Parts: sequence; C-alpha cells; structure tokens
Amino acid sequence: MNQLLWFRNDLRTDDNPALYQFINQSTSNETGKAVFFISEKQWLTHDWAPIKIDFIKRHAVALVKELAAINIHLELVEVDYFKDQIEYLKNYCEENDVKQVLANSELEINEQQRDQLCVTEQIPLILFEADVIVPKGKIVTKSGEMYKVFTPFKRAWLTYVREHGYQYFKSISDQKSITDEDKSSSLSSKWPLVSILTEKALPLFYRLKVSNYKNVRDIPSVKGTSGISPYLAAGVLSPRYVFKSLLDKYPDILISSDSDEFCWLNEIIWREFYRHLVFANPSLCKHKCFNDKYQDHSWPLDKTLFEAWCEGKTGYPLVDAAMRQLNQTGWMHNRLRMVVASFLTKHLLIDWRLGERYFMQHLIDGDLASNNGGWQWASSTGCDAQPYFRIFNPITQSERFDPKGTFIRKYLPELSKLPDKQIHFPHKYIKENNLSIYWPAIVDHKEARLSALAFYK
Repeated sequence: MNQLLWFRNDLRTDDNPALYQFINQSTSNETGKAVFFISEKQWLTHDWAPIKIDFIKRHAVALVKELAAINIHLELVEVDYFKDQIEYLKNYCEENDVKQVLANSELEINEQQRDQLCVTEQIPLILFEADVIVPKGKIVTKSGEMYKVFTPFKRAWLTYVREHGYQYFKSISDQKSITDEDKSSSLSSKWPLVSILTEKALPLFYRLKVSNYKNVRDIPSVKGTSGISPYLAAGVLSPRYVFKSLLDKYPDILISSDSDEFCWLNEIIWREFYRHLVFANPSLCKHKCFNDKYQDHSWPLDKTLFEAWCEGKTGYPLVDAAMRQLNQTGWMHNRLRMVVASFLTKHLLIDWRLGERYFMQHLIDGDLASNNGGWQWASSTGCDAQPYFRIFNPITQSERFDPKGTFIRKYLPELSKLPDKQIHFPHKYIKENNLSIYWPAIVDHKEARLSALAFYK
C-alpha cells in the first residue's frame, strides 16, 4: 500500500503506534517515506521557547539516522505554518497516489483544526493516540463528565489501569546501536538525546533516586528529580515507556499508593490529568479560566512589577533565584514553579496568562496542558479543591526548601556572603561585616497577602 508516515510531536521509534502500523503495512523490500515539518514560525506563534525548538530539531536529525537503519527515509521539510503543511501533504499525496497518511494525534486545538482541514482537503489521514497512558475520555465520573479535581481522577485512573491494563508498542528499532550524542553546542546541548536518557539516566534514576524522590523532590539544590519533562513535552519519550519501565521495577506500585516510589508515579498521573482536562475542555487552549467566575475578572497590570518578576528582581531571594534559573537554563524546578506563579498572581495580582506565556517562551519542557494546568492551579482559577486563599509565603518556602541558601547562592551570587538565616529575606540595605547588600522587596508580603484575599473574595 502506498502510504506516508507523518511525524509530529512523536519523534521516536519506541511506543509509536503510527510507526508500528506503518511498518506492519509496508512490504519488506520497499523504502518507506516519512516526513517531519519544521515550522518555526508556527511554533513561535504558540510561544515555543527557542531552546525547545532546538531540542526538537536535534532529535529530528537523530531520528533520520535511526529510521534509515530500518529502511525508512525521513525527510525534514521546512515550511512556515500549518497551512503550508497541508499544502505540501495534498500535493505529495496527489503526485504519489498516497492511500494513507499515518500520524499520531495531537491534543492542542490548532493542531486539531489543522487535522480537520486535512480531511476537508481529502488528505487520507489516519490518526492514533500516543501521548497518554490511558486513552483520553476514558476516565470520567458516573455522569460521564471529566473530573474537576485531581484526587478522584487519580483513583479512577488507577482503577482503570488495574482493570484494563494499557497498550504499549515495542520499539521497532535497535536504539542501542545509535547512542552517540551529537556534539553541537546549541541552546539545548546540555540536555542529551533521548537515547542517552533511556539507556543511562532513567535506569540510574530508578535504581538510586526514585525510592528517595518523596524526600528530595522539593529541594531545588538537589538533583532529585528524573529530568524527563523536556522529553515528554517534545514527544521524543513515550509516557507509556516511562510507566512500563517503572512497573517492571516496581510491579506492585499500582496497589502501593503509600510507597515512596508511588510519589513519582503521582506526578505522571498529574500529567495525564491535565491532558485529559484539555481534551474535555478545548477552550483551555484559548487561555480561558477553567473556573468561569474568574473569566471576566479585571486583573491590574503593573508593567514595572511584571518586569521585575521576569528579571528576578522582586527582592525575594528564592523567587529571584528561580527566575534566574529559568532565564539562564530554560528550566525551573517544579517546587519553584509553584512559588513564582503564586507570587505573580497572588502577591502582584498579575493575570496568570502573562506568566503562562512567559514560561512557554522560556521553558525547554513547555507543554500547553501541563503549563496551563499548573498556572491555573497556582492562580486558583483552575481545577483545585483548595479555595483561593492558598498563598505561598516566599520566605517560609525558602527557609523550608533551601534552608542553607545553597540554591539561592548559585543563582544570586550578590547574596552569597549573607548568613544562612538572613539569605531568605529581602534587604533594604545591609552594611556590616564587610557586607554591602541592597535587595529590596517590590511588595510587602503581609500587605500583598491581604490585598490578594480581598481581590479574590
């Protein structure tokens, strides 16, 4: 059968249902044809960070080599926008009498609309699902609606997996034959290719770190997390691969919710929750508040305060160190994402959508569903059983999760000589013991907290 394989947010040979079907329907002696569109202008309209784009392009180049080894020619085609992708596909299908275009579906609304236009243009598109462990739409309440709170969703998710299992498509490529890391010094070069992650970093995490994940996951100065989020966001790593690997090592984890290892699985289920949520509520892609009562809320915008937050100049050391980590590395520790998001929306009363966009424009692991879900959780406009009065205190968060100021000193060398007990606080001016520190707060915590309570109420 004359067919075309269309790679999108799934640049991988492992657990790729579209690729699996493509191989099964191909004759053994023919060279298969696949395409991946590099559409940077389109990606930038979606606020993708340059570091994420670079990360994806590196994996696309690596996949060309990997697929060539199994007789599939992957062409990297540079076009600007989705409409250009459709035009290319339509012309290619007509010129080559293509009967099927196989691809994995994408969650976001613009991508969904693009696929609908492909059908309208009579492109023979056949879609599979590859971005979640449990198929979207399967975890619903007794009334058939999507859960609005995470904990009952998690219980239903676990029950579904225990009863129905999950589908996994084994790799059709010998990844171990291609493990050489690219030697580029590009934006994302500090993040190895996914083959290195799956062969070295992830097994090491399972062996040495996952059992202690619960104790260290909130400490930003410790490398206690798995580091898989950029790979999941780029689609170069399958969530089902991650889940299968975890089950292989901890086969009882689905019935051991009190175990230390389950704490990490809980984070994977959070990712599932947000993707199922967007599937059930596509308007979230348009930056609508999940909680309707906040939709028309008038957020004050002080551009000076917003710029101070972006630049890491709020006067609160943990917030500022976190923003510097983001700006310098393209990544931020998850605990700190909650702290800085709470600060922007509760202390500064700035619209969560501005923070959501800033994150997407800078994060290597920028993912619409997870990023939107996290920001709406922090701003109390989304799915959350906790009312609006949860307001993180950036000082107590700092004292609790960076007690010796190790993380702060790494990204704020200006404060490195401060004693441990003083490094968590803003400082109008300190000049003693050869110290000269000026790190003033742009808002007072107590006053900002009262203003936030009144604003939300």
